[in-house]
Amino acid sequence: MAIGWLSMLKTVPWVDVISNAPKVADGAKKLWNSVGNRAAVPAADVAAPQSAAGSQAEGMVELQARVSNLEAAAGELHEQMRESSEVIKALAEQNAQLIRNLDLKRSRMAWLWGALVFVGIIAMAALALALVR
Repeated sequence: MAIGWLSMLKTVPWVDVISNAPKVADGAKKLWNSVGNRAAVPAADVAAPQSAAGSQAEGMVELQARVSNLEAAAGELHEQMRESSEVIKALAEQNAQLIRNLDLKRSRMAWLWGALVFVGIIAMAALALALVR
């Protein structure tokens, strides 16, 4: 079982993996910095009931502030989602490139095996002819 993994790892185009690694790492680092350094949006404090006229005006101001905070938080989440999708896109492109290269290597191996069998048959025929004479 380990031999299968080793042969598969040998077919990986490590030059391409290594050349694409900085882009993926930069995207992941940028995503982590944007997500990891953000503080949670503070919840609004619940105020004690006040007079009816003052309470309505302050309530409207508080609601407008909360809506503004929620819109800002939604904007930040949208930006984080966009950055995450860029990292995922880079990983998907790298994965597709690895698969294309793996398929190419596999087809080349099939051709090489065919050529090896053909050369082996010719060598056996030549040996048989040499022994007959």
